[in-house]
Amino acid sequence: MTLWSGGRFSEGPADELWAFTVDHVDRRMLVDDVRGSIAHAAMLGSVGLLSVEETSTMARGLEVIAAEAADDSFVFVDSDEDVHSAVERRLGEIIGDLAGKLHTGRSRNDQVALDLRLYLKRSVRERVTEINDFIDVLIDQAEAVGDTVVPSYTHVQQAQAVPLAHHLLAYAWMLVRDAQRFGDALGRIDVSPLGAGASGGSSLPLDPAFSANELGLAHVFTNSMDAVASRDFAAEFVWCCTQAMVHLSRLAEEMILWCSSEFAWVTFSDAFTTGSSAMPQKKNADIAELVRGKSAAVIGDLTAIGALQKGLPMTYNRDLQEDKRLVFHANDTLSGSLRALGGMLATASFHAPAPDAWVFALDLAELLVSRGVPFREAHHIVGGLVSDLVAAGKTFADLTAENLVAVNPLFVADDLTLLNPQASVANRLTPGGGSMASVQAQIAQLRSLSTRRGSQARTPP
Repeated sequence: MTLWSGGRFSEGPADELWAFTVDHVDRRMLVDDVRGSIAHAAMLGSVGLLSVEETSTMARGLEVIAAEAADDSFVFVDSDEDVHSAVERRLGEIIGDLAGKLHTGRSRNDQVALDLRLYLKRSVRERVTEINDFIDVLIDQAEAVGDTVVPSYTHVQQAQAVPLAHHLLAYAWMLVRDAQRFGDALGRIDVSPLGAGASGGSSLPLDPAFSANELGLAHVFTNSMDAVASRDFAAEFVWCCTQAMVHLSRLAEEMILWCSSEFAWVTFSDAFTTGSSAMPQKKNADIAELVRGKSAAVIGDLTAIGALQKGLPMTYNRDLQEDKRLVFHANDTLSGSLRALGGMLATASFHAPAPDAWVFALDLAELLVSRGVPFREAHHIVGGLVSDLVAAGKTFADLTAENLVAVNPLFVADDLTLLNPQASVANRLTPGGGSMASVQAQIAQLRSLSTRRGSQARTPP
């Protein structure tokens, strides 16, 4: 059924029109549409547009549909134009002609905006929970690797020695911000458009605040045209998904490198890797590669939902039907990536080799600075030492105490003992820097945040 045929139209929709305009992707919002209808019917009763008996009958019918949605027994039929018409059609089967009053004071324009907001509100909660779970995996692995020291990289070249845990926790902090972004977006999603109608509200005595309260929505629209025409809240949700996917893609790229024979930092569980159809020795990090690839598609969703809005005159236009496919794809992709990549990382075994000896160059320069040498001069002195060693086919690992003291009189023989990964990390003083003390402080802070986030994220909407 449609919510517009008959009356003005003397013919039914052409097959070509039906095939082109009907998109069943919105069926996943069934529970949201029923929730909105229950609240709307209660509001109609509260303002006297439905009698007490009608309100009760309609509520019972909608609760039947809600139960069918919950246990996945609701049956859609080919003639359902969208989820809204499907609910009204089913309500008619249950309570008869009274179902025709459900649309009183409501348009599909404010109805679809509401459904999308309710869907996004529960999706925010779900994604934040999954992000928190992923953060916990990173914290667990940071604790498991202990005091393992690896090189950090700049320009894909070894830079300074850092705890591997510090490297892993960098991604935890990225994901903390991703969860916060979703939380910030929730405040702009948590708005009821019910009562805005087609564009200009209604001459009926509707009570938008009543509907919002019934739905647990924090705010009510303040401009009816904005309420039905705007999708910035949906675009913001896709942006949150996109940034989270970009962070996962960066981690995925490193996981791919780390399991290569050239790096040999990590081994992933057989259960989370794939093989080659031709090369028996291969063990591929396909989950990570797919996350990296899927992030490109989510970036495309963000671009598309921005372009979708850019030329629309007020108020609602059918173009906006396309927003749901983009939102759903970005949402599903992030959810699947968090679960799959999280499982891969949780079963990983780290065994990273020690950094190259060159990573101690800055340590030597800072030793001279601590003894009064201007940094630029210290940089020049150590750079000259590096140049001489490279020319001789040697590294810092070949230095003797005598060689070091000969470079500059401010060096002493005992300084040679500082040229090892653990000593380099132990000498790090910067709060938040790559020291074990910093790692322990970060883990404690993240555990505390995780406990608070977890209790908030798992609260039902």
